[in-house]
Order: sequence, then structure tokens, then C-alpha cells
Amino acid sequence: MQPEDLERALGPALGPTLVGVEPFVGFAGRLRFRREGALDVFRAVHGLGFAHLSLVGGIDWVDHREVFYVAWSDDARQYVLLSTEVPANDAHLESATPVWPSADWHERETWELVDISFDHHPDLRHLLTPDGYAFHPLLRSFKLHEPEELEVKTRHV
Repeated sequence: MQPEDLERALGPALGPTLVGVEPFVGFAGRLRFRREGALDVFRAVHGLGFAHLSLVGGIDWVDHREVFYVAWSDDARQYVLLSTEVPANDAHLESATPVWPSADWHERETWELVDISFDHHPDLRHLLTPDGYAFHPLLRSFKLHEPEELEVKTRHV
């Protein structure tokens, strides 16, 4: 499957939700979409045979965040990359768990690390960090501690 095949198959069903499909090395293509139609995109891509969701992740670009999904098709033996942008001050979109149950833990990790919330997620709670942990370590605004000077002790024999 080529990017133009994806666009031809999905364009009529998704309309303005589909921002575009572009070539992406090693993938059937990179499908960019508007977050408002996320669930429709997930269902349409799943309907094309991309039944296994391999990865969900997020990137903090400071002024906005990007959420990406990697899905696999056994029939086509190809991956497809899905991505959408969300505003940094309103970082949320619909959960993919109704379509791909495997999105559960991936979305929890993305929420914890990049502070992107997933609407209607069945169990959006901490997975990697302690309960109540208020920071998101993969945000560019996350400040690491200042370097500490360590006292090195040597042992004389």
C-alpha cells in the first residue's frame, strides 16, 4: 500500500478530518489528521486491516504537542504512522482504546510523560511514576536537578 492508496481509501470517508497523507520511509505512509475526528480515523484505519496498534507516543514541541500512533497490518505487512497536533494549553484527544485495546498502557505512558490526556480512557492513572507525581518528565519545561558534586572516597591498602 502506498500513501496515495491510503488517501484514496480514506479521503472520502474522513473528509476535512484528514489533513494529508505523505510518504514515510518504511511505512505505508504518514497520515496526518485533525484531533476532533480521531475516533473516526482510528476506525477507518482499523477497517483497512491495520488491526494491531504497536505504539502511541507524544512529542512536546513547546508551542504544541504531537501525538503519534503506529499500526500494523498483517495482510499488507506494513506499518502506518498516524499523527495529530494538539495545543500545549489544551493537550487532549479521544482515546484509541475502543478501536485498539492495546492503546491502554501506551496512552497512560504518554499522559504521564508528555502530559497529553486521552478522553474516555478506561483507566488513565499512573503507570511509571508514583501516584500523585505532578511532573511530566518528557516535557521540555521539565527541569532536571542541578548537577551535584559527589565526594569520591578512595581506599588505601
